This record gives sequence, C-alpha cells and structure tokens, in this order.
Amino acid sequence: MEETNKKIVRSFAEAGNRNDVDAFDAILTHDFVRHCEATPEVNVNSCEDFKEFYRETAKTFPDQRMNIDKLVAEGDYVAFWGTFSGTQTGPMGPFPPTGKKMISEIGGMFRIENGKIAELWVTWDNLSGLMQLGLFPPPQSD
Repeated sequence: MEETNKKIVRSFAEAGNRNDVDAFDAILTHDFVRHCEATPEVNVNSCEDFKEFYRETAKTFPDQRMNIDKLVAEGDYVAFWGTFSGTQTGPMGPFPPTGKKMISEIGGMFRIENGKIAELWVTWDNLSGLMQLGLFPPPQSD
C-alpha cells in the first residue's frame, strides 16, 4: 500500500510539472483540502479550488517545477521533501513581477483516501523566497 501511495504522490508532482491541471481530477478527491501556514489567505477545500490555485500560481511562475527528493510512507500518509523552482514573471499578491528565479526547499505530507489524495499539508521558507526574488527587504520609500 505504501508504494502505491508514493506513486500517487509522484503522479501529483508530475501532473503539476506538465501543467496538466485536468490530470488532478484523477489524482485528488473532489473534497481535497490544502493546509499551508505560509499562505493562510488561500482556501483550498476542493479539487476545483486546487485547480484554480494552481492556475493562478502558474500565472506567477509559468515555469514552476516540483522535484521530489524524498518520500516516506506510512499507512495512508506520505511525507515528502523536495524543491520548488520557478521564475516570477507575473504578480505575486502585492508584489510585481521580478523576472527572477526562486528555488526553495519544500516539505509536507499527503493523506491518501481510496487511491486519491484527500489532504495536503505543505510548508516552505517564504522569507528565503522573497529574498531570492529581490522582494525582501522591502525597497526604501522616500
């Protein structure tokens, strides 16, 4: 079961790397939930919510890529550690496009339910990402 669950998580990352948003229909439960303290204003409580979130992220980082370095599975849970990378060519919240590339380690855990991903907990270092994009420290105003 654990190896099957790891394959499901890999298929999630591969679909994202292909920008194949429709593939998420076969990978995520209809009531999929994403938990992330780094983006508390983002509410993802369904597969459709996640697809919209992904489309918006792709507008900011059209070349976004998730590389999974480690997967550890136990029962219905799969923990991961990897790297997110992307070039910020679109706005990110209040921040204008910078044209700079960000590479950030990212980790979290998936919960699998009946062969699909039902929940995701994810975290990364926002401050490091903002620094790489030249957005922190904030520019000095006159």
